[in-house]
Amino acid sequence: MSDISVGEIQNIANRLRLDVVEMTTAAGSGHPGGSLSSADLLATLYFRIMNIDPADPYMEDRDRFVLSKGHAAPILYATLAERGYFSTDELKTLRQLGSRLQGHPAYREVPGIEVTTGSLGQGLSMACGMALAGKMDSKDYRVYCLMGDGELQEGQNWEAAMFAHRYGLNNLIGFVDRNRLQICGNTEEVMSLDPLPEKFRAFGWNVIIIDGHNIRQIIDACDKAARSKKNPTVIIMNTIKGKGVSFMENNVDFHGRSCKPDEYAKAVEELKAVIQ
Repeated sequence: MSDISVGEIQNIANRLRLDVVEMTTAAGSGHPGGSLSSADLLATLYFRIMNIDPADPYMEDRDRFVLSKGHAAPILYATLAERGYFSTDELKTLRQLGSRLQGHPAYREVPGIEVTTGSLGQGLSMACGMALAGKMDSKDYRVYCLMGDGELQEGQNWEAAMFAHRYGLNNLIGFVDRNRLQICGNTEEVMSLDPLPEKFRAFGWNVIIIDGHNIRQIIDACDKAARSKKNPTVIIMNTIKGKGVSFMENNVDFHGRSCKPDEYAKAVEELKAVIQ
């Protein structure tokens, strides 16, 4: 764990948001909304919490991160680049023919990507396998898995939740990006998830509820989850889709479209204003 300050992490998160807006606008496509809502978490994990080494991205005892909501690949690419896994210049190639940075992350194509994701509802199952393998091999690493709230409508997640409790995967920490918006609208109107905390508790998980844009709360929640002696933990993060750009916040339209030229100029202006 790094001793980087909360303020420094927040500044990194804001840089990541700028990267996301620039990448998706240059590509003319992508999923900026759910990437922006995840920026604070990824900045905290990759720059403070996780045991990783960009110079040795697949070292045996590294912590693992699974982006189950694979369409939020822009925020993962931005994080890996800012952390030093590859040059930030490559971010400009998002979704271009021949680029490693495709619309969904691909295992081994990009250093630091642990698993290919994109088909929603499958990431938690793969994270469970990694966590169980760690226990079987007597390893101390942890597995972190970020899920979108909309994808929890997929039944495979709940099979994985049962599995994680059955095998005592206390080295597994899940996150739910609870921004309450999915591609076709509000999650509670499409297929209600509430009461979400009670559902995870019923499956034997520890549950922590936080403000997903509060760096201190993210750090404290991860520390608490790491102290679990028996059960897996899920951290439900109340977030804002499109966080950091005024006209994108809580706007479902930006689930899967990039900025137009005038929108891009305004987004960049707002984000640069908060980057130190």
